[in-house]
Amino acid sequence: MEFSRFTEVPNLHQLKQAQEQLEGVVYQTPLEYSHSLSERFGASIYLKREDLQKVRSYKLRGAYHKIVNLPTDLKAIGVVAASAGNHAQGVAYACASLKIKGTIFMPKTTPLQKIEAVRFFAKDYARIKLVGDTYDDAYKASLDFAIKHQAVFIHPFDDYDVIAGQASVGLELLNQMQQMPDFIISPFGGGGLSAGLGLVKKYLAPSIQLIAVEPEGAPSLSESLEANKVLELSVIDRFVDGASVKRIGDKTFEISKSQVNQVLKISVKSLCRTMLDLYQKEGILAEPAGALSVAALEELTSEIKGKQVVCIISGGNFDPKRFPEIGKLANLP
Repeated sequence: MEFSRFTEVPNLHQLKQAQEQLEGVVYQTPLEYSHSLSERFGASIYLKREDLQKVRSYKLRGAYHKIVNLPTDLKAIGVVAASAGNHAQGVAYACASLKIKGTIFMPKTTPLQKIEAVRFFAKDYARIKLVGDTYDDAYKASLDFAIKHQAVFIHPFDDYDVIAGQASVGLELLNQMQQMPDFIISPFGGGGLSAGLGLVKKYLAPSIQLIAVEPEGAPSLSESLEANKVLELSVIDRFVDGASVKRIGDKTFEISKSQVNQVLKISVKSLCRTMLDLYQKEGILAEPAGALSVAALEELTSEIKGKQVVCIISGGNFDPKRFPEIGKLANLP
């Protein structure tokens, strides 16, 4: 079953309404000036620390905004979601907070740390079903379940209510900046965050260069932009589990193709080096998707020199026990 508060691209007033609904629910995460990155790249570089959000990613914003606006009768039926991890935690937190039953489908390949975190936030309100090897497998299974049980499906990105929730990241960081940023660099998986940032840019700061960054092994946005339509990739590399989907959203694509100024693809090697640097030099434990924006700085060195730059650290759900693996991948020839 489907229900949306916003049935069209949300306007600025609606984005601000969504932000108001999230007050007291989500943290206003820090916008930190990075001395080391600023010195290295000759720019003023700020890190928007969504890895310090309640569920260690921005995904709570969209999930909660979607679920809190469901009519009472639909809340009573319960919700269904599919996620590689972070959206699942957002849905689990929202279900427990609002006392709504939920069923969350996750790929069998989801890191154990993320599965355990979902169980923690869900308490007794949401149950987990592990299905398939990719997000897309879990997504298909969750849709079948939603139809069978007449439950509302909470899409992780391709939903205007979810996009409006994620847009609060952009509204928040503009309020935190002393001057308008020249660049905002955001990871891109399904596109919910970039679409939200794109709408904030459109309404409040059209001069901002919005850079979308995706894994080299899952270039869903790049391929779709080249074809000028949403494509489904046949094979993807699942290393960046929080930003690797075979098919981006139709709604997120339509917003992003007009608001994203540039798309960059990052290799696993470059990403792993960035994860190590963030931990060693900034004290930031970023998951692979969360480090994409900072990894992109190398590709933008000449463009950002002397500019105001914001990198979205989108998530920090990462098991430190994986650092030996990250170290090996960072030093590949």
